[in-house]
Amino acid sequence: MRRKEREITDKNEILAILGRAEVLRIALNNGNYPYVLPVNFGFQEEDGRLVLFFHGSREGTKHEVIVRDPHVTFEVDGGHALLRPAGAESCTASYAYESVIGQGTIEPAAEEEKEALLAALLAHYGIEAQTFNPVHLANTVVYKIQVESCTAKRRVNDRD
Repeated sequence: MRRKEREITDKNEILAILGRAEVLRIALNNGNYPYVLPVNFGFQEEDGRLVLFFHGSREGTKHEVIVRDPHVTFEVDGGHALLRPAGAESCTASYAYESVIGQGTIEPAAEEEKEALLAALLAHYGIEAQTFNPVHLANTVVYKIQVESCTAKRRVNDRD
């Protein structure tokens, strides 16, 4: 990481950034070009490892690309604030943010995990799960990203 002063290494801070994030962007290998998708997500730790999860259909491009190659790069960001130029120099404009970027592999969650993971995904957005329609559940895949590595950084708003 080039800007070491912005690096976040504390696991709890990384989890807090994930907790505030609203969209997980995943980049999948689709041949000549990456396939980038914004998805709703949840996260948890399993045996001390970070696991991200999202849902999708059992058919379609996303599912086909994941089946072909489960390697993924992911990104979340938030805390955005435009930092206006400091003085007359326009090139001093910047942006405050916080982000987590990482890599891992995607695997479908076990059928017996699906409801709990979907409930946790909803909880991430402040929604208490009630019931799930069995027909919809049968057609839904919950994908888990086993995070192999990630970095996090933050540019604070120091101009207010």
